[in-house]
Amino acid sequence: MTRGRARPPGRRGPAVRVRATGGRSASSRHWLQRQLNDPYVAEAQRLGYRSRAAFKLIELNQRFRLLRAGQRVVDLGAAPGGWTQVAVALTKADRGQGRVVAVDLLDMTPVPGAVLLHADFLDPATPDAIAAALDGPADLVLSDMAAPTTGHAQTDHLRIVALCEAALEFAERVLAPGGGFVAKLFQGGAEAELRRTLQRRFERVRHAKPPASRAESAETYVVATGLRPAP
Repeated sequence: MTRGRARPPGRRGPAVRVRATGGRSASSRHWLQRQLNDPYVAEAQRLGYRSRAAFKLIELNQRFRLLRAGQRVVDLGAAPGGWTQVAVALTKADRGQGRVVAVDLLDMTPVPGAVLLHADFLDPATPDAIAAALDGPADLVLSDMAAPTTGHAQTDHLRIVALCEAALEFAERVLAPGGGFVAKLFQGGAEAELRRTLQRRFERVRHAKPPASRAESAETYVVATGLRPAP
C-alpha cells in the first residue's frame, strides 16, 4: 500500500460495456458498468485499498492536513476498511506511533495496526471502550457513514443529516480539545442547524467534495477542526 501522495488515477483503456442478460436488472448492469470503468476502483485494487473511498480521505487530508504521525483516530462505520487503512498509514499506527480504532456493526477483516471494535457507536458504553482502546481522548473522529437510501432524495438527506448529528454528539464525547471531526453529508438544505452547531463547537468549519467523490453524487464532507473546550 502506498504512503505517498495520491494522484488522480488515469483512465483505463476503452470503456467496458455490460450487455443485458435475463438475470441482471438494469440498475445492477449500470452499477457493474460504472465499477468496471471507474479509474479509482482500478487504482484501489492496484494499491491494495479495500475501497475506492480511501482516495476521498487521502484527498481531504492533502487539502486540510488532518492526519499526522502519532495521532489517536476513530473511524466510525469503518467497514470495509479503506479509511482505516489510510488512517493507519498516515498516523503510523502500524509502527507503534499513533492509534486507530475502527468501529462498525458489520463484520470487517482486521486492518494491521488498527483496533477493531464490533460495536454500535450509539451504545452508551462505546465511548468508554474507545477511550480504553486509544488510551486517551481522540485527536480526530472520521465518519464516512451513510444511512440506507430510500430513493427519495429529501428523505435520504434528512437521514444522513441525523446520522451526522449523532456522529458529532459522539465525537464531542471522545475528542480532546482542539480535535477534529470529518463526516459525510448529502446536500439538500436541512443541515443549517448542524452547521450552526459545528460553528459553535469548532474553531473552523469547511465543506469539500473531494475529486474521488463521483460527480453525480450529492455527497459532500464537512471538515471541522479545533474543538473548543466544553462550556
